[in-house]
Amino acid sequence: MLYELATLSCPVLGVTKAAEGARRWIGDEDALGTPLGMWRSDIGTIGELFVLRSFEAEEELRAERERALMSEDPFFARETAKGLRMESFAPFPFLPEIAPRQYGGLFEFRTYHLRSGGLPRTLAGWEAAIGPAAAYTDHLVTNLYALDGPPRITHIWGFSSLEERARLRSEHYAAGLWPPKGGPEEIVEATSTIAKAEEGWPIG
Repeated sequence: MLYELATLSCPVLGVTKAAEGARRWIGDEDALGTPLGMWRSDIGTIGELFVLRSFEAEEELRAERERALMSEDPFFARETAKGLRMESFAPFPFLPEIAPRQYGGLFEFRTYHLRSGGLPRTLAGWEAAIGPAAAYTDHLVTNLYALDGPPRITHIWGFSSLEERARLRSEHYAAGLWPPKGGPEEIVEATSTIAKAEEGWPIG
């Protein structure tokens, strides 16, 4: 299974219209892939719309990417989106496939740019930490590593509130269960965005 995370950068008042266009784009009869979720940024860079889809095979992902690149109106958002970024990812191999679930509507998108050669140690640290930190990692939607561009991982977390997120992180840090051992040493740069789920999606 492969994944695409598309990010549409919009004027603050244009996100709703961009979301409408993106819904039509991925629901088009020619579209490939399985829609999983759509979110709009709330804390971080304002005006971003995230769209996550899964693909059974690389050929499907490439075909859908080509459809967007060759379109004069990708995601039907040309009039509203100032920019469009499409990223291809593979899942951490020890994590289950992303499954439909309601997390409470509040999500964190964290991206870590890694040192060259840092992915193997990052994977090993995460694999060892997932089980012992189960009460926290139960809120992990997925963790993905990029297939193109600079080495980096993007992990998505779902919570019912910022308070729940802060409590779980504090408890697991204090217990020494988080962060994964060896992971932070491989991080060159880290970014985090808090986003709210759009209604009517498998992940919300």
